[in-house]
Amino acid sequence: MHSKADVVVVGAGPSGSFSALTTAKMGAKVVVCEEHKEVGLPSHCPGHISIKGLKQLGLRLPAKIIENEINGAVFYSPFGREFRVKLSSPVTYVINRSMFDKHLAQLAEKAGATFLLGTRAESLLVEKDFVCGVSLKNGEKLTSRIVIDAEGCASTLLKQIGLQTFDRSLAVTAVSCEVDKVQDVKDDTVEVYLGQEYAPGLFAWIIPRRDGSAKVGLATRIGNAREHLKHFLNKHPTARQKLRRSTAKNPSYHLISLGGPIPKTRHNGFLTVGDAASQVKPTTGGGVIIGLTCAKIAGETACQAMQQHDVSEDFLSRYQQKCQQVIGFDMTVMRQIRLMLNRLSDAELDRIISLCSQWHLEEMLRQVSDIDFQGKALVPLLKSPATLAVTLYSILASLT
Repeated sequence: MHSKADVVVVGAGPSGSFSALTTAKMGAKVVVCEEHKEVGLPSHCPGHISIKGLKQLGLRLPAKIIENEINGAVFYSPFGREFRVKLSSPVTYVINRSMFDKHLAQLAEKAGATFLLGTRAESLLVEKDFVCGVSLKNGEKLTSRIVIDAEGCASTLLKQIGLQTFDRSLAVTAVSCEVDKVQDVKDDTVEVYLGQEYAPGLFAWIIPRRDGSAKVGLATRIGNAREHLKHFLNKHPTARQKLRRSTAKNPSYHLISLGGPIPKTRHNGFLTVGDAASQVKPTTGGGVIIGLTCAKIAGETACQAMQQHDVSEDFLSRYQQKCQQVIGFDMTVMRQIRLMLNRLSDAELDRIISLCSQWHLEEMLRQVSDIDFQGKALVPLLKSPATLAVTLYSILASLT
């Protein structure tokens, strides 16, 4: 069997479905290849997402997807100090990630996109250095004018055309699970736990739901993520008390790139978006809003290229240029913050928490509202005497 489309999207995660939605709304014939038999499964990230980011993308979520609203954070230092920030209104939603992914796919389908579930894109079809479709695992071919790669962090298609993948030296492995019967956790406040003993390379978290359950997880640069989570649940002096009656279930694992966008995100007839392009916040590992933002740009660029009958790398470079304009500065700043965070010892992190409390920096952090595009937001903090507040602000963002 040999099928044709204008655009083939590989992967039905948020970035893939949003690329499909954008291109379908602009009149393109779009086919999405998803290797799993159901969109949204397996669910990887904890689903903590910026309200402002969703609004800027024109997305209103059905109430059934929203599990909670968050307007505060408490940071625990490696040695037990606390720093709390309370905002005047909710800044993030806790969402059901599986239902969120399905919602975006349904929007794309309503706009005209076709989803092929249980269909793996094995390799790219390439003619005269132009990508012209994909070869499926079942032996069928699906030709197109443009392929948008939204496979995720473990993209295999990038390597086929010689594009660099994410920086593995700045990658972490995340593990997340669901727990019930959480105690002494405010339902509007996310908890962040710092320290090399429990989450070397990033942090651990407790994200509460309204019903008394929570999403608990961490990311680590070294060692076994599952063992780190077990150690956190059973041994952390603060977290173990909050979770002593809890039962953990549904663990999930995924790789997160913290190195910033890959150097080149396009080729003749080819674009890459989301985690595959490492369009992820280096400070927190959150990538949903950034990925959706770039997916929209990718879809728009793809349609413009087809309208101009020019799917060359030269024309498609407009995608990377536009992404650079929108997220480039923020990503550069966040990457530098990540490198700084990686150099801090537990004693230095403890000192930072102490200073933030002494200097009453919660007021300063309340004034900074954009948790997705943190680079511009961090500039005022960098100019202040309280530069160490940057470290805390950099992890106040969503954990998606």
